[in-house]
Amino acid sequence: MKKLYLILLSLFCITQMALAQGGSITGRVLGADSQEPLIGASVLVEGTSKGATTNASGDFTITGVPAGNYNLRITYVGYSYPKIPVTVAAGGTASVGTISMKASSLMSDEIVVSATRRPEKLTEAPAAIGVISSRDLTELPSFNIGEVLNKVQGVEVVRSGVIGVGINARGFNNAFNVKMYQMTDGRNSMLPGGTGLPAGFYNTTIKEDIERVEVILGPSSALYGPNAHNGIINTITKDPRRHQGTTVALSAGNQDVLSARVRHASVISPKFAFKVTGEYTTGTDFEFQDTVYSGAVAMPEYDVDYKFESKRFGSALYYSPTDKIDIIADYGFGQGSNLGVTNNGRNQINGWTFQYLQGRIVTPRIFGQLYATWNDAGDTYQINARTTNYYTLLGKGATPAQAHQYSKTGAKKDEIFAGSPAVAFPGFIDLSHRLNGELQYNNNFAGFEIITGLNYQRDVAYSRQTYLDDAAGKIILNQFGGVVQIERNLTDKFRALVGGRVDNHDNYGTQFSPKAAITYNALGGTFRATYGKAFSAPSIQFQEFYANTGALAILGNGAGLTIKNTETGAIRMIDKLEVEKVQTYEVGYKGTPVNNLYFDISSWYSKSKDFISPLTAITPILGKERVIKKGEVDVTESAATSLNYYLTYLNYGKVTSWGTDLGLNYYLDDNYSIGVKYSYFNSDITDKDNLENDANSDGKVSDAESSLNAAKHRANFNFTARNLANNKLFMSLNLRWLPEFNFYSGQQIAADKGAGTRVLGSNYNYGPLGGFTSVDLSGGYKFTDWVTLGVSVSNLFDDEQREYVYSPTIGRLYSVELLFNFGGKNVSK
Repeated sequence: MKKLYLILLSLFCITQMALAQGGSITGRVLGADSQEPLIGASVLVEGTSKGATTNASGDFTITGVPAGNYNLRITYVGYSYPKIPVTVAAGGTASVGTISMKASSLMSDEIVVSATRRPEKLTEAPAAIGVISSRDLTELPSFNIGEVLNKVQGVEVVRSGVIGVGINARGFNNAFNVKMYQMTDGRNSMLPGGTGLPAGFYNTTIKEDIERVEVILGPSSALYGPNAHNGIINTITKDPRRHQGTTVALSAGNQDVLSARVRHASVISPKFAFKVTGEYTTGTDFEFQDTVYSGAVAMPEYDVDYKFESKRFGSALYYSPTDKIDIIADYGFGQGSNLGVTNNGRNQINGWTFQYLQGRIVTPRIFGQLYATWNDAGDTYQINARTTNYYTLLGKGATPAQAHQYSKTGAKKDEIFAGSPAVAFPGFIDLSHRLNGELQYNNNFAGFEIITGLNYQRDVAYSRQTYLDDAAGKIILNQFGGVVQIERNLTDKFRALVGGRVDNHDNYGTQFSPKAAITYNALGGTFRATYGKAFSAPSIQFQEFYANTGALAILGNGAGLTIKNTETGAIRMIDKLEVEKVQTYEVGYKGTPVNNLYFDISSWYSKSKDFISPLTAITPILGKERVIKKGEVDVTESAATSLNYYLTYLNYGKVTSWGTDLGLNYYLDDNYSIGVKYSYFNSDITDKDNLENDANSDGKVSDAESSLNAAKHRANFNFTARNLANNKLFMSLNLRWLPEFNFYSGQQIAADKGAGTRVLGSNYNYGPLGGFTSVDLSGGYKFTDWVTLGVSVSNLFDDEQREYVYSPTIGRLYSVELLFNFGGKNVSK
């Protein structure tokens, strides 16, 4: 490991060899519509390692170019321009003058950075990747960013309510899904410490500050590290130098939804620029009151609050000491209150706060960042636990007022009245935080494009024993990683990429994540074949969770569990959690084989090992088995339950899965386009004769252990019209088809088998999810350059749509939005 780090560090210190005397190329890049400089556009001399980026005036200079004839290639997100021929004389300067780049309407012209961490055309990226642009977001008159991800090929978007949106890809979803790694501006934007979940409703970014969202499907650990094993969602915010002015959005809709958002960005001087953002959103979710079970006793959920509320604030300062160096400092705050689905019921989340402080340095060759992330669970509690407390207290003689108060706060024995029972605190304390550091270097050597980097992450989890086994104090985990990626053009059509990443985890040692790809340019696009291996380390929650309701106990499995049969004395061992691994082989094509038709197809084949299960029962309810040890620690008394019912997280399975994602976008002209997307997914996990998939070692493969937790088929149709009525009117029609599918996640069941009933030890089964076609409409009218009115309606025909366990059916949702743009020149797509 030390040798690897020394090699990686040495790459940062390598300087380029002296070059023979050459000439220079100069020019300026502007946006055709605005005639404003395009700052940060990439300019590359094809066939060489020479290139530059444009400065605040849009100017660029490329030096040391050997004499000869070349093509200049200019790339900028949302814009396109043909290659520019240029002749360089020895010792001379060739000027290409002012280049006006036109905003592109074709998806094939999009520039992305997430696939290889360098700018490249979407069609040439060696990965299955989709893009949501700022224009897509502007034309969605809703505060909920997640809704627009339905347009991304291969992505599974599920709703658990008005604001609850979950993102997955390639199946095996669950209520605590961490398979899609989420980033913002290169920063890990997952919750820190104990949960490791997506920040979701508590994130700090408002819609109006997003330049684009790039979604990569498939293993991405080779570049992005642990837990990027199903893919990544990379949100890139707007640079205040390119997107100046003030934007105000006011929206309202049914379910009492009100939202106000503001963004202001300004260039103070040639060296300084800043931006600030803010949001306040509130509303009421669809009502859904389920049943809580204590053994066989059923009780309605108590005192559920359906109101949701979100507050967000962000600020960033950009400093450019030279034309080639940016130093960026930014801070974000997000706070949310809503209902959250877990593997064991729902949480009433009140004032969960998520914050970060980030510093970055960006040069053409070096990217470095250091950032801290922290959260506070606020007044969050488990609805199941509070409900049990409430009805228990009533049964013991408490008044309704006493039961209401102490069911939430907890109480000591005899505290409420003489002889009153002890009441467990149902809330969560989460004061976790995380520290991340990264240093990345890129360069070109003899035709090889090299990216190398080092990463460090330190997670500190602290729950005061409210949901983690942290009696000894804070739980601290460190992870180190190093990566090298090399690309080279083999011919004028073939390009190869190889990469590898080594990560070292305090609890799980060293993991290696390789990646390889080869691409071939033909038929107006790029064919690709890729291989990737990735892994997911169990989160702190999966390792150290602890909860004992008196009837059942949930224990993390970071050290292994020992189970004893109290009747026979037989001992059974549950192995400790290991990392989940996946290897994926993929072939695909992206391009425009005929004019105006963008075609994107990906077929993949994956082999997974040691799935990390949702919360799973490891003893039969009311049986004779009890957990007596966690690792080497005796928990015979502390984990005792009245039902002898224990749940934990397990590794299981050697599973093969496969699928195809197909997308077609046809551009009738610059104003009209039609899109069709289809995904197929399947796996041999459904084979109940394969005891490799017997997660809890009970000698059989259950329905829960063999569920895809996703539909085998799904499809999406979209019709978009833009720039109508003198560039004032836009509209979009979207149809989403989701067939029925079964879903098992811990105690949550949504399946055809046993629909309308309850299995002892689980919650009520309302039947399978999906089984609907959703029709969504959106549109808007631009009255002036600074006022736009937008309207959106999802589930137009108000069909009952169930997409998630322990969640309400989703009805029609509509919203109206007024968007104001004041001052500044916006050169976004």
